[in-house]
Amino acid sequence: MTTKPKKQWLAIAAVLIVTLVLGAFIVSGKKSSSGGDEHGHQEAEAGEAHKDDDKHAEAEKPAKGPHGGKLLKSGDYAVEVTIFETGVEPQFRLYTYLGGKPIDPAQSQIQLSLLRLGQPPQAFTFRKEKDYLLGDAVVEEPHSFEVKVAATYAGKTHELGYEQVEARIAMSDDQLKSAGVELGVAGPAKIGTTLRLLGEVKYNSDRTVQMVPRLAGLVEQVLVSAGDTVRKGQVMAILSSQVLADQRAELLAAQQRLSLARTTYEREKKLWEEKITAEQDMLSARSAMQEAAIAAQSAQSKSASLGGDAASGGLTRYELRSPIDGVVTEKRISLGEAVKEDSAVFTVSDLSSVWVEAPVSSQDLGGLAVGQPTQVRANAFEATATSKVTYISALVGEQTRSAMVRTTLPNPKGLWRPGLPVTVEVLLEEKEVPVAVSAQAVQDLRDWKVVFGRYGESLEARPLELGRSDGRMVEVKGGLKAGDRYAATNSFVVKAELGKAGASHDH
Repeated sequence: MTTKPKKQWLAIAAVLIVTLVLGAFIVSGKKSSSGGDEHGHQEAEAGEAHKDDDKHAEAEKPAKGPHGGKLLKSGDYAVEVTIFETGVEPQFRLYTYLGGKPIDPAQSQIQLSLLRLGQPPQAFTFRKEKDYLLGDAVVEEPHSFEVKVAATYAGKTHELGYEQVEARIAMSDDQLKSAGVELGVAGPAKIGTTLRLLGEVKYNSDRTVQMVPRLAGLVEQVLVSAGDTVRKGQVMAILSSQVLADQRAELLAAQQRLSLARTTYEREKKLWEEKITAEQDMLSARSAMQEAAIAAQSAQSKSASLGGDAASGGLTRYELRSPIDGVVTEKRISLGEAVKEDSAVFTVSDLSSVWVEAPVSSQDLGGLAVGQPTQVRANAFEATATSKVTYISALVGEQTRSAMVRTTLPNPKGLWRPGLPVTVEVLLEEKEVPVAVSAQAVQDLRDWKVVFGRYGESLEARPLELGRSDGRMVEVKGGLKAGDRYAATNSFVVKAELGKAGASHDH
């Protein structure tokens, strides 16, 4: 009796323990489930909060106002900022609202500051004009800036603002380097006024010789060809000339007569000294000797002028020699040809210097003067040289109404060949300007002439007012100040990148 109830109590206790354990596990599971629901709810709330942040970020971008401008809000108060440029220079026009309805703009006192990259702030004041407030200055291009507005209405000041970007692109220094874009600094430069002329390289006539034989003859040998370089005294051709033979025979006869007259004189002088003959005989012999000497000298000079040297060959052999160092530019002689004494058989030119001649119209003559610096550029290949104006013709052509200007170029390497077309730039005057940029930096963008200014990691188009240019540098009258950095080389790469970025004209 006693054992059985004890076993029953043990069984009941075991059931209760299992029940308690299962109950605790169930309760723990419910709490875990409840905790999971709470975490999910928090994630949902966080997601909603993130959506609210996105909406808030979108709300920060100014909405579009009734007049198409930027609508800046502060509570119920709002200012619409527009840039109006229809028929006028770009100008700020401001419209004011309260509770979404237009109000009299005169009730608001507004100051606007415009901040551009690399420039000091520009302040605008406003006056009432019809239903808007009109700015007191032109809004210069590009319209890329930050706008800050301080609007006071009903005794309360509202700080508003926005930023818009135009004609601006971000490019790091490494990107610029890989694109070959080098930066320059705007500053003072000397810029010349030049006159550009089309000209031609010509022989230096002061160093060019037309060779003629000076006597008729038959060509026996031609020793040079066109293009050959010759030295002074070099034999270029050999002729056979009967005229020269006659002259040489006359010279030999004159020399023989002189020798005979000298011998006769010496004999008569000795006889006179020994008082064998009269003085008159000695004087007559001396006179005859002097006449023979004169005749021999005359024959010698005539033979030498013709190039006659009997020792160089037969009496008929005539050697045509170059009178200067130079190049045979023309050859008009051939073997076996009979040439006349006035035939130009060779042209020899010293090409170590050449002339460049260019026609200049009569209206441009007033600014030209001998001694002005010139730059000559070949049209057929890359070559330039500098010189000075050496000659300006005194006459103007009756038909062309132009004169001729000449410059002399050193030509030690023979690069400047006669007949080569060239461009001649004459520096008429040179002036120093306070601000200038490289001419190759200037690009066309819309209807502007621009350079791309460097500001931090950005490049932004700067419309310029340009002045004089010499092709290398160009004067900047407005749009850039001394010390500003800009893309000086390969600026077209920046323009292309700007086009890819799709820069817009934002108002």
